[in-house]
Amino acid sequence: MKILGIESSCDETAASVVEDGRILHSFVVQTQIDIHKQYGGVVPEVAARSHIEVINPVINQALTEAGCDWDDIDAIAVTYAPGLIGSLLVGTLAARTLAIIHRKPLYPIHHVEAHVYANFITEKRESGVNSLSNLSFPSKQPTFPMLALIVSGNHSNLVLFRNHGDYELLGQTQDDAVGEAFDKVAKIIGLPYPGGPSIAKAALDGDPQKYTLPKARLDNPYNFSFSGLKTALLRTVQRETGHDYTFPSHELPRLLNDVQRANFAASFQRTAIETLVDKTERAFRDYTPTSVVIAGGVAANQELRRQLSKRLPIIIEYAPMQLCTDNGAMIAALGYYVAQKKNPVDPYELEVVPSLSMTKTA
Repeated sequence: MKILGIESSCDETAASVVEDGRILHSFVVQTQIDIHKQYGGVVPEVAARSHIEVINPVINQALTEAGCDWDDIDAIAVTYAPGLIGSLLVGTLAARTLAIIHRKPLYPIHHVEAHVYANFITEKRESGVNSLSNLSFPSKQPTFPMLALIVSGNHSNLVLFRNHGDYELLGQTQDDAVGEAFDKVAKIIGLPYPGGPSIAKAALDGDPQKYTLPKARLDNPYNFSFSGLKTALLRTVQRETGHDYTFPSHELPRLLNDVQRANFAASFQRTAIETLVDKTERAFRDYTPTSVVIAGGVAANQELRRQLSKRLPIIIEYAPMQLCTDNGAMIAALGYYVAQKKNPVDPYELEVVPSLSMTKTA
């Protein structure tokens, strides 16, 4: 079963064709990072307009790279929640229109749940397509029960999957998600957007033990909170530069030298990653899953992968870093498993749900 997956929840316009939830036939992502970099974050209106400009070419390229025409596509899967409302509307409108024109079943996909399914792609179509040539996949699919750490710009979740579509949300962020904290800290210390890659790069030259930063203690041991960590780093930077809490954060970067910047990056990354791994390790001990996966943009962080592999007593196979950020392959992969359990939706009635949590998926 070949499914076309369409993703446009934030600032990537993406489409892929995936067969049987595991074989990748094409991988096309049009990112808006360069557009939003000048603003230090995603501007929703700009993102939506950019999606409109490229959604059709991206879909057509995904079909071309897969060597498919519409007769070869069995269904369409599209992100309908959560995300920026304007961005979601562009992707779902394209998917609904194509489903009507080509008479294809349409499956709405929850973006956060879909991130997990990047780990279920284990093969790629043998072809000369450049976007597939450098992707290296896990040797086998995860098994259930499966513990998933989902970490991205807007989400930090620990989820126990008992089967496809059968999961329990153990914990989630109570304020800033870890990816959001990376972005904000990068801005404080004068590193470019997006914060995750820039902090990881700067941290390579820094001392992760230079600054002691706090970890939040919450009633639910699986919940996350990174707002306090971000504020603690801000106060430490202010003290380091000889100022108190009233000094404007946007003026701090010019007062830091490269050594200080690298040390702050390394210290923050160590604390944030240890927080993620501590909670994942505890959940592993409490629920004894047979497999563990990480998903979302922060899953590309090499320090997170290193620490998890070191501290958990099982072998973890990671998805390619390219599949950790938003993409159509994860949407198509989950779409296959949704299609095994649910009926398609009426394309005339599908609506987006920008703030839908994993606990309320339909």
